[in-house]
Amino acid sequence: MEDILDVYQRPYDPLYPVVCMDESSKQLIGEVTPPIPAAPGHPVLQDDEYVRNGVAEIFLEVEPLAGMRNVKITERRTKVDWAQYVREMLDERYPDARKVILVMDNLNTHNISSFYEAFAPEDAFRLAQRLEIHYTPKHGSWLNVAEIELSVLKRQCLPERIPDIELMRQMVHTWNTDRNSRQTTVDWQFKAEDARVKLKRLYPKL
Repeated sequence: MEDILDVYQRPYDPLYPVVCMDESSKQLIGEVTPPIPAAPGHPVLQDDEYVRNGVAEIFLEVEPLAGMRNVKITERRTKVDWAQYVREMLDERYPDARKVILVMDNLNTHNISSFYEAFAPEDAFRLAQRLEIHYTPKHGSWLNVAEIELSVLKRQCLPERIPDIELMRQMVHTWNTDRNSRQTTVDWQFKAEDARVKLKRLYPKL
């Protein structure tokens, strides 16, 4: 935990940006009966019956101190999908960074070995050399700024039924563009000193 809190105290450095990443999913749901539009006195009325159209996967990264986000909607979230997303991050969004300081949870796909399943060894090694990975502890996903950002995305952009992945991509792209245009930064205030007081029960008793 203190490792993550220490990372969040680093000053902004475009050559060593701190980037948080997380994943989630959204069930795609179609309507059997068209909803009744909202009118004075009642909200939108939806039939309880619906059609399951599969699941869309959400990859999200956020750079807290720069106020920049990137969201990608995919059909799967395998090791190869994760590796491709991270390569896009490094080569397209942070091409000039010497190292990206990456904060994420310890999911089995979130591993350097995923690069070697997706790319040639030379490219996999190149990508690995440009990452400094910090994993959030077990039951400590609240330390990941990207998880907080995902909850904002779902609340603001994805609260309703969405029938297909292309519509979801359009909606998320619009949200992402607007959010970045505002450059909403994250001012993380919780420090290691606070953890030692407020979360004293989690520390070993010597």
